[in-house]
Amino acid sequence: MDKSILLLILIGLTAGFASGLFGIGGGVLIVPALMTILGFSLTRATGTSLVVLLPPVGIGAVLEYARHGQVDWKAAIFIAGSLFLGALLGALVANRLPVPSLRLVFGLFVIGVGLHITSSAVRGVKPEANDAAAAIHARG
Repeated sequence: MDKSILLLILIGLTAGFASGLFGIGGGVLIVPALMTILGFSLTRATGTSLVVLLPPVGIGAVLEYARHGQVDWKAAIFIAGSLFLGALLGALVANRLPVPSLRLVFGLFVIGVGLHITSSAVRGVKPEANDAAAAIHARG
C-alpha cells in the first residue's frame, strides 16, 4: 500500500477518535496534518477536511451522543443553519486571501483556542458556569 494512503488513514483515525472524544477534528487536526505531513496548501487541506468530515461525523458520533441523550436538538438546528452561512462566507474569504495571511490567521486562531481551553482548565471553570450556555439550556 502507498505510504501516503497509510498516512491519510492514520490522519483519519486520529481525527475521528479526537472528534468523537472532544468534538474536534477538521481544523485542529486534519488541516494541520494534511499541510505538515502531506504538503497540502491551507485551502486544499481545509476543503478536503470539510468534505471528509460531513458523512462520518454526521452519522457515527452524532448517533452515539444522541443515544445517550447528549444532544440539544434545538441548539443544533440553530447552529446548523447559521453554520451553513458562516461556512460559505468563510470559504469565500479563504479563497481570496493571500496564502501567508490565511496561514497567520489560522495559526493565531488555533493558539487562541488552545490558550482559552488551557486557562479555563487551570482556573477550574466548568462549561455550565457560562451564563449564556446556562440560559440556552434552561429554555430547553
